[in-house]
Amino acid sequence: MCEGVLQTTVQSIVRFSGIGLHTGVPVNMAICPAPADHGIVFERTDIRLGNARIAALFDRVEQSPLCTKIVNHSGVSVSTIEHIMAALAGCGVHNALVRIDGPEAPILDGSAAPFVRRILSAGVKQLRSPIRVIEVLSTVEVHTAQGWARLGPGAGLTMDFHIDFADRAIGRQSKSLDLANGAFVRELCDSRTFCRASDVKAMRAVGKALGGTMENAVVVDGDKVLSPGGLRHSDEAVRHKMLDALGDLALAGAPLLGHYEGHKAGHTLTNMLLRELFATPDGYRVRECDTMLAARLPGAGVGAHEIPAVA
Repeated sequence: MCEGVLQTTVQSIVRFSGIGLHTGVPVNMAICPAPADHGIVFERTDIRLGNARIAALFDRVEQSPLCTKIVNHSGVSVSTIEHIMAALAGCGVHNALVRIDGPEAPILDGSAAPFVRRILSAGVKQLRSPIRVIEVLSTVEVHTAQGWARLGPGAGLTMDFHIDFADRAIGRQSKSLDLANGAFVRELCDSRTFCRASDVKAMRAVGKALGGTMENAVVVDGDKVLSPGGLRHSDEAVRHKMLDALGDLALAGAPLLGHYEGHKAGHTLTNMLLRELFATPDGYRVRECDTMLAARLPGAGVGAHEIPAVA
C-alpha cells in the first residue's frame, strides 16, 4: 500500500475542557485513537447504564437548527459536534473515539482552531487499511423556505457558499474554496460562530446559548461587531458557515468527493442533502483511495504551521 492512502487516527489522546455553547454545562472531552474502519464515534462517559456510544453519521442526526446533534437508538445524544467533526475531517483523521462527560461538546473559542492545533500537535498516525471515499456521481439538491443546498460531482471536495443577513456587519458574503491539501486549516478553521444581538435573548428564552459569551462567539448588532477584538476576517461569517458545512458533510462516514453549494444553508439543509444523496443509489459510489485522490482530500499534508496566527 502506497504511503498517504491509508486510514488514520490520532497518535495519542487529545484532551479538551470547556463549556457547552447552548447548555452552559462544563464538559471534558478526549479524542482517543481508534482502529481502522472504526469511524468517528462519540461516547458519553457520564452515562453508566445502556448504550452510551453514538456513531457520528448523518442518519443519527436529530434536527436542531442551531447545532448538529446526534442521537443513538437508546436516546443518548451529543450536540454541537460540528466544529470537532470539521477539525477531524480537515486534519485528515478518519477514526477516533471521542469520549465526553456531558451532553454537548465544548465550544472553546467558537472556532475549530483549538481542536486543529491540538490534533496536529499530537500527530496523526496511519493504520493498516485503505481510505475509502464517497464519490458523488449525480447532483442532488434540497430546499427549505430559508435557502437551498446542492451536492454534485467533483474531482475533490470544493465548496461555494453564500449568506445574506440584514445586519450590515455581516450583509451579503460569498466564498469559494477547494478544500484540498490543508485549505480548511489555512482558510476556515479559525472562523468563529456568530449571532445577532437581537437573537440572543430569544435563544436564551428557549434554553439555547446559555454558555455563549463575547469570547466564544462573534456578536453583531446592525453595523457593529460587539465582540472584543472585532473580526478575524472581513468575511468571517461565511467562512464559519463553510466550516460548519464541512463538519456536517463529515457525517457521511468517509471523505466526500464532490462540489457543495450552499445558499443561506445551515445544519438542517446539509443533513437533508446527505440523506437525499444516500437515498439515491446511483448517485454515488464508494471507492478505495489512490495517491492522486489522497492528495485532493482536506487533510492531505497539513501541518500545524498553517493555522492562522489570529487564532
